[in-house]
Amino acid sequence: MQEVLERKSIKNIDFNCDLAQAYGVYKNNVEYELLDYVSSVNVSCGFHAGDPNTIKEALLKAKEKNVVIGAHIGFNDIQGFGYRPVELKEDELEAIVVYQVGALMSFAKAYGVSIEHVRPHGAMYKMAGEDFTFSCAIARAIKKCSQWLVYYAPVGDITAKVADYIQIPVAQELFLEKTYNPDLTIDYSKDDNTNNYDLIKRLQHLIHTSQIKNNLSGMSFADVDTIHFSNKYKNSMELIQQARNTIVPTPVNFNNAKISGWVD
Repeated sequence: MQEVLERKSIKNIDFNCDLAQAYGVYKNNVEYELLDYVSSVNVSCGFHAGDPNTIKEALLKAKEKNVVIGAHIGFNDIQGFGYRPVELKEDELEAIVVYQVGALMSFAKAYGVSIEHVRPHGAMYKMAGEDFTFSCAIARAIKKCSQWLVYYAPVGDITAKVADYIQIPVAQELFLEKTYNPDLTIDYSKDDNTNNYDLIKRLQHLIHTSQIKNNLSGMSFADVDTIHFSNKYKNSMELIQQARNTIVPTPVNFNNAKISGWVD
């Protein structure tokens, strides 16, 4: 018997996208197109993508658009764009997280902006969504950089447990185009759905019920704080425009401040 889930509408949600997804002569000329529609961005820190000039340009573009800036961290794998898993000891993982976040923090300080969150990339993201111990190690490293940084991590029980165990603010993230298992881990065996009609319907259902359809045709409760938008599909711009017409995004830290009473 399928579990009956409580209906819970979502009033505030963040839209995020990645920036500085380039390196040297290998440029990404379309990544800034989403900046007018997101409320936060994740700037690559030089390990899976990004070089000093690209990172600087991304920060200044984000500052110009007045969007929240975060560090986009990954494995040290430029050639594989961070999509290949790397086995690291916990202290090694901590070191590469602190290194990347620290680099972006220094850039941000130099150009008069601040870093508010950290989001893993590629293989690191996948492992963070499936391995509690691995995700805790990332969270500990982020907290050592600053206790105020929000950990943008895959939606699901693992991220919720990491928040409680490490005592770090988290933002549970969802992809509209991904297929999810009942436990909200991503089913990576399925191709991404790029039908914008389907994806907007999914967003609308999520907003009104906090539920998404899983790969067993059931519904899974998804306590989502942020939605990730990619620019790699031919209709990516149309999708985010339609999504913003559905709900105007607000940054995660602004939502946290409202809950705490700091802002009205």
